Amino acid sequence: MPVNPAENPSVIERRDDNKQSVVESLREMPVITVACKRAGVSPATYYRWRQEDKDFMRQSRDAMDRGIEFVNDMSETQLIALIKEKKMPAITLWLKHHHARYGSKSQPYVPIASADELSPEEEKLVLDALNLAAGKNNEKDHRKRTRKNTGK
Repeated sequence: MPVNPAENPSVIERRDDNKQSVVESLREMPVITVACKRAGVSPATYYRWRQEDKDFMRQSRDAMDRGIEFVNDMSETQLIALIKEKKMPAITLWLKHHHARYGSKSQPYVPIASADELSPEEEKLVLDALNLAAGKNNEKDHRKRTRKNTGK
């Protein structure tokens, strides 16, 4: 009776070793194609494993998060080294993102909600706009509302 290669203990062990290798690579370099290449696994296999194995998906996601933190720490270390060398672009970048005085001067427009109720005209406009956006505003309904509002 033929043995399914996927059930072969040596195949399972090799697959598990490859999965672990990908996870370890993602901790150091959170780029899937690079981590897969280092582990000797194709990206298609990596994505298939993520779909088939929820534990592997969780491990790889956690490894990516740790890898991103690692790269961020390295980047900040390099940025601080450049600041110590009095490199103006590094100083500007740091201040722009870490000091309110040097950050973006534009303020996003955020309308303040009004506690006042809508007038009947405003309410009609809002309802008409919502109906129009929902595709419910046909010509017959429009004429009916127009006659009702004008008293004709």
